[in-house]
Parts: sequence; C-alpha cells; structure tokens
Amino acid sequence: MNHLQDVPLAKAYLLLNHGPSTLVTSEHAGVANVMAAAWVMPLDFDPPKLLLVLDRNTWSRHLVEGAGTFVIQLPSRRQAELTLAVGSSNGGELDKFARYDIAHGRARQVQAPVVEGCLAYLECKVIAEPHNQEKYDLFIAEVVAAYADERVFSKGRWHFPDEESRTIHYQAGGAFFATGEAFQVVKAEA
Repeated sequence: MNHLQDVPLAKAYLLLNHGPSTLVTSEHAGVANVMAAAWVMPLDFDPPKLLLVLDRNTWSRHLVEGAGTFVIQLPSRRQAELTLAVGSSNGGELDKFARYDIAHGRARQVQAPVVEGCLAYLECKVIAEPHNQEKYDLFIAEVVAAYADERVFSKGRWHFPDEESRTIHYQAGGAFFATGEAFQVVKAEA
C-alpha cells in the first residue's frame, strides 16, 4: 500500500464516477466481513457523500448497521476472481478473509479492515436514514477519508498503465469487463 495518496474529499466522487464494481468491508464487535457491491454511487461533493445498496439479508448489512461505518474499495482486474468469490459467499457462514487468504490492513479513519492491493479506498460513516434503509436497503454515508493508488489515479483523473490495473465492472454469471480507454473531448465554442 506504498503508492497510496490522499484524494481531497471534495473530489472523492471522482473515484466512483465511472461506476466500477466495489468491495465493501465492515467490522462490528470484533467480526469483519468483505462483500462485493455494484450499486454504489457518489451523491454529494461537500461534505462528500455516497449511496450504497445493502440487501437486508447480507451479513455486511448486520455489521454496517452495528458499526455505522464501512469502507468502499475499488478492486483491479487482477482482483476479479477475489471479487467474484467474496460476492458469491456468505460472511455469516465463513470468515472470508481467512477462507480466501485476503491480505488486509486497517482503515485510517473508521473501524474496519481494508483489502490490500485495491486501486482506491473511501472510508465512510453512515448517515442514519432508517426509512431509506428499511424500505429501499439504501444507505447514505459521508466519506471521511479517500485515497488512491497514485499509479492509476492522480490529479483528479484515472489513468491505467496496464490491463491488469484497470477497474472492473460486473455484469452477471461471473462476467466482468474492464474499464476502457480514456479520451478527452474539448468543448466546442458556441
């Protein structure tokens, strides 16, 4: 995790704007879990907020409700197999960190593990909205820390040096695609 640089919180939304699959880590009462989540999106700039859909039947939901915090991580293409594995198993039935031999460290601002080797991290505190959580499984959270691998995200932009360092997007049935080629468009004068 040597190449991590802080991302200004007002720019944290740029880490999620391209809609990648994510890993969500959480911990409560000494029990930790990691799950895959595709339904995560930026919500606001200042303070930065995001939305996360957490089905009421997931083990992570129980931990997030207990702790009030979680971490969103952006895995790379080289972590697609891990992403599928943690998204296809139940943390209430097994310790995914042990079962899949997941290297991990600790979050900087919240009480949760972080999966080593991810491209970016957003540490979050839940903003309690019981109606949204119960009716829609929708969690609103404030981003309290954001950092990314400077080799793929710097100066507010994603730039992928190789195929294995791209963010991934889950379709279904084990099918992913990697983020494509970036290009710039100059706004035409009116």
